[in-house]
Amino acid sequence: MDETQQHEPVSSCIICGQAKEEGIMIISEFICEDCESEMVKTDVSDAKYPFFIHQMRQILYRKNA
Repeated sequence: MDETQQHEPVSSCIICGQAKEEGIMIISEFICEDCESEMVKTDVSDAKYPFFIHQMRQILYRKNA
């Protein structure tokens, strides 16, 4: 990698917990591209849906803490 290229800061995803460079910030929490993509295509009847909701609620709980 060229030294002139800037690195994105590595953040820990609130959904999967892995450190990733690419993703989005919601309020002050990071969601990696992989989790964002999976959440967007997950149907409400999918078994993973409640897990995503639970993880996303942490954003509001941490904001109001």
